[in-house]
Amino acid sequence: MGSSKQLCKTLKMKVIDAHNAGEGYKKIAKRCQLAVSTVRNVIKRWQIRGTVEVKMRSGRPRKLSDRTARMLVRKTNQNPHLTAKNLQEDLADSGVVVHRSTVQRCLHRQGLHGRVSRRKPYLRPHHKIQRLKYATGHLQKPDAFWKQVLWTDEVKIELFGHNQQRHVWRKKGAAFHEKNTLPTIKHGGGSIMLWGCVAASGTGNIARVEGRMDSTKYQQILEANITPSVKKLKLKRGWLLQQDNDPKHTLKSTMEYLKRRRLKVLEWPSQSPDLNIIGNLWVDLKRAVHARRPQNITELEAFCKEEWEKIPSTRIERLLAGYEKCLQAVISARGGVTKY
Repeated sequence: MGSSKQLCKTLKMKVIDAHNAGEGYKKIAKRCQLAVSTVRNVIKRWQIRGTVEVKMRSGRPRKLSDRTARMLVRKTNQNPHLTAKNLQEDLADSGVVVHRSTVQRCLHRQGLHGRVSRRKPYLRPHHKIQRLKYATGHLQKPDAFWKQVLWTDEVKIELFGHNQQRHVWRKKGAAFHEKNTLPTIKHGGGSIMLWGCVAASGTGNIARVEGRMDSTKYQQILEANITPSVKKLKLKRGWLLQQDNDPKHTLKSTMEYLKRRRLKVLEWPSQSPDLNIIGNLWVDLKRAVHARRPQNITELEAFCKEEWEKIPSTRIERLLAGYEKCLQAVISARGGVTKY
């Protein structure tokens, strides 16, 4: 591309040199193999502007003014979930008729692009205060502390998973701003429900929850799985049980059970799955299980238990090694949502 432009410019300069030497338009055109009108235009441009370069053309004026563009940006900042069609209709109401793609190009020029909205738990002000307190209180905990934690959680796994997606207008690096995320409610559907536990040394037991999970069933799961897991993972005396603040975990009967069994529970902020390392392992498990394409619930349960045992302890160690960054992210977000 560069050489053709240079050749074109060289040819034009030959035309100018020939003209300065006193040659006529026709002679120059014949020698340079150009149209007479082209020779005339090159010479005229040289005489008027002192250059043979073609001036940049402005092109067709944009349909959306700078003021309208600012208005679109303002609307998407106020509500990132607006679609290009919504904005197109708003413009039409104000007398500006453009295609939807024109709206999209305008927003792209402002650094805004349609992206899938990240699903994050809904955080009320008191949730953020609890999260910030937990993060600041545990930021300086030594590695030995986290090696003595038994992390637990429940998850629902679908036989054929499907996750609804929604788009937002946002700039690069703004994926986890609260207004750009999609609040979710825990356990929003699925085929089987599992309870599992892990520690720094590896995965503990995993159990299927039959029927509805209530405080009685939760206590039964703890009774059947905690002691074998603690022995398997070789946790020392003084280990801590991590659980979230789901109502069945915090009911009076459950708290009495934990006290009776002398189980020490790690202080935990509500609505904080991003602080539980086991959440990353559920993602690994789902990916591995769905790659095997289970055809029924029985296969789904069997594959889940098999793949759970295959998760290497090094994977858990890496998650714990990066836990300080997770706590730092919560502090930086003042207890708000993070990328974890």
